[in-house]
Amino acid sequence: MSEDAFNMSIRKFLKEVGVTSQRKIEETAREGQIGGEKKLNVRMTLTAEGTDLNHVVDGEIELP
Repeated sequence: MSEDAFNMSIRKFLKEVGVTSQRKIEETAREGQIGGEKKLNVRMTLTAEGTDLNHVVDGEIELP
């Protein structure tokens, strides 16, 4: 696989993750599942089958 194809494959995956994750966060906020909080603590975990990859990103999203 070429380096360009590899990079495009990663970008395609990350775009899917970004778009679907944003939708899920928005749905959660709209459906009132946040209990009146002003911020939403979030965590994203990236793993890959057959590898030791386990990357965790914690964050905070301010709510409207």
